Amino acid sequence: MNLVFVHDHKFRIIDGEYYSTGGLSNDVLTRYTNIFGNVTVICRTVSKQLNDNNLSKITNKNVKIIEGYNNRSIMKEAIRNSDAVIARLPSVLGSKAVRYAKNFSKPYLIEVVGCSWDSYWNHSIKGKIVAPHFFFRMKEIVKHAPYILYVTTKFLQKKYPCIGRNIGCSDVVLFDYDSQSIRNRVQSISNKKKDLPIIIGTIAAVDVKYKGQEYIIKAIAKLKQEGYNFEYHLVGGGKSDYLRLIAKKLNVEDNVKFLGTLPHHEVFNYLDNIDIYAQPSKVEGLPRALVEAMSRGCPAIGAMSGGIPELLDESCIFHKGAVHEICEILKSFTKDKMKKEAERSFSIAENYKKVILDERRDAFYNEFAESVGN
Repeated sequence: MNLVFVHDHKFRIIDGEYYSTGGLSNDVLTRYTNIFGNVTVICRTVSKQLNDNNLSKITNKNVKIIEGYNNRSIMKEAIRNSDAVIARLPSVLGSKAVRYAKNFSKPYLIEVVGCSWDSYWNHSIKGKIVAPHFFFRMKEIVKHAPYILYVTTKFLQKKYPCIGRNIGCSDVVLFDYDSQSIRNRVQSISNKKKDLPIIIGTIAAVDVKYKGQEYIIKAIAKLKQEGYNFEYHLVGGGKSDYLRLIAKKLNVEDNVKFLGTLPHHEVFNYLDNIDIYAQPSKVEGLPRALVEAMSRGCPAIGAMSGGIPELLDESCIFHKGAVHEICEILKSFTKDKMKKEAERSFSIAENYKKVILDERRDAFYNEFAESVGN
């Protein structure tokens, strides 16, 4: 079978080879080739070297990558000659792919991985203008699709309901899930000395404002004035000038540590050495970093965005940008509550083990593949 997969994902071209930042890594693409055979990926590409330790080289010989953003005729022709199409939304290319699939009567499946309203509304002033258009357009596209895979269990289903065959199956996969992690975490909480700072951590690009790290910085500044001792350790690429300026203005620059990007094998060590994980994003699907933190038994807090409320207890969720609410949640974290949330985090994360999600996802893809010839 010849499958065309379409999304706005940016592949990096380095010395003639394609690399992904993770969303469409070699392992992820292999999910599709294992079921559909040959896969043509139509996406965006950039030809520049990036200082990113987490780039994944695309080595799968059954994958062909085509730049489609600047040449829509290539995508149109690829879909015309395909057996089936998978479009990942929200994306400009994905939306066009669905239109072409319908024009050529090709079977298609849509993966809903985020909310177009949130993505545009929190991007810029121009984004706020176009957000309603893209939101209602995506709702219409999803509503009539024959097959839909959502990465959340409730949030995206409610925003973008459909009448076709659908499942909720996260694209977050845990390769490491060990019960020793929760035992180590509970012991670490018990042994934490009162004179040591409580360390909050976030993994996200530091130059993308909708990731919300500024609100954690503002919260620890406020708490510092009240006599609390918190540190914030940020992992993520990009220029940190904006966040550093906020920390300096609020007199907490010594309490905020920028650690840059980390190779994936070092991320778990980082998570094991923080006390609380925070996901303050204004825009999310279902955040991989949060699930990974929970798999290490991290007590976690997060904004009321995307699929975050599906993961966390209500007492650990704050409204987007609500610094006062963040402060109140952090002040409520006694050792007993931290142990309780650690155990809850670890229990919820078990649902994201690779073997569980692969079985569920593959069954749905196989059902779609079998329908192609009918």
